[in-house]
Amino acid sequence: MEIEVPGSVPCSNAAFAASFAQEHGIEVERQQQAREYARIHRRLSLLEIAIVVAGLAIVFSAGLDKWLRDLLQGFAQSFAPLNWQPLAGWFPLQLLLYFLIITFVLTIVFIPLAYYAGFVLPRRYGISVMTFKAWVVNRLKGATIGFIFQAVLISLIYALLAIQPRWWWLWTGIILLFFSVIMANLAPILFFPLFYKFTPLPEGELKQRLVELAARARTSVRGVYVMRMSDKTTSANAALMGLGNTRRIVIGDTMIDRYTPDEIEVVLAHELGHHLHSDIWKLIISQSVLTFGGLYIAHLALQWVVDTQHVYQSLTDPATLPFLFVLVAFYGLIITPLGNMYSRRLEYQADEYALQATRKVEAFQAAMARLANQNLTVVEPSPIIEFLFHSHPSVSKRIKHADAFASSAQALSASLNADNRSATTSTDPSGMFSSGSSTPDSAH
Repeated sequence: MEIEVPGSVPCSNAAFAASFAQEHGIEVERQQQAREYARIHRRLSLLEIAIVVAGLAIVFSAGLDKWLRDLLQGFAQSFAPLNWQPLAGWFPLQLLLYFLIITFVLTIVFIPLAYYAGFVLPRRYGISVMTFKAWVVNRLKGATIGFIFQAVLISLIYALLAIQPRWWWLWTGIILLFFSVIMANLAPILFFPLFYKFTPLPEGELKQRLVELAARARTSVRGVYVMRMSDKTTSANAALMGLGNTRRIVIGDTMIDRYTPDEIEVVLAHELGHHLHSDIWKLIISQSVLTFGGLYIAHLALQWVVDTQHVYQSLTDPATLPFLFVLVAFYGLIITPLGNMYSRRLEYQADEYALQATRKVEAFQAAMARLANQNLTVVEPSPIIEFLFHSHPSVSKRIKHADAFASSAQALSASLNADNRSATTSTDPSGMFSSGSSTPDSAH
């Protein structure tokens, strides 16, 4: 079995793959499984997109978006509460019922795909250990929380469309920015505990090392916690969660029982690098800029279809929901590679900090290889796949980054030693012979 390394001829490709795998502890058989797993997931994603495109084509060509609106308006004639209109042209209950029906239909359509991609496939490749019941409960939790947030957001957007038709997009972007900050702060104590159990890491060498590492990074943390991942997955992870008074170090139990303290330390040093570089704020701001751009494009498109083409009754017409979904999905496909490209840059800088802060190159490389083996990560994806879908540099690039760091540090050390030797010989007593050599031999 061979690791695919794009850009090389097959013979040298196989030789390089074998050498790289052997040198860095990459399990070749796991890489074969990782490529298969990633390939299947990409095909499922393409299938999902095809189903969505076909479904939307049917909806718009058959006028189902307007048919559902008319159905709800007719039903409202006999059920007065649906006619509640707190703002002119805004019927929030009709809008929410419209959204609920769309969500229900999409859920039914995608149940087979969600079951196969989320339950069958991960269990087949040994990533998931959840029972079917646990998987269903987990999905229901996520779907319920997602629906609540989306329903609130949609209600807010259409309320703003009613009272601020020219500037709704700006106010929506500001509110989303504020919401992102609040979520970053509350997620560790409000949402993650709904899916994982957290317990304090017992006192000992590992906890002491991580607390000292955080102190060196000038980062205050509210403790070190173990996240019980083993109930759901065999994958490993670690993170620095939260903002301000909720910031904490979190390590998956699937990492603690398999990784050395040095390996865990360099992984957490990477996470602390994100904090030291203010990467959370950078990502929030960059995503907000992209969000503002997308909302403004949506504003222009809505104005065009309503005011110029007269496709819908008004900006607050519930039938505009599918049209908005199309705009959001299309815009997301375009900007995702740009967001990933920026994310990869931040990840590279965090890796650099981890190497500088710990100087543990071998532990860093071992951790990267172990994570790739354990999490079924493709070590060397094709350049186009990495560009389009990966928010982190490939594992092979991260390992090579560590090699480059080690070489640079070694060269710097040799240069400093040479300078020290030169300074020593320049101060020899008069009459003493000095070769003035800066070669390694003269140092010994």
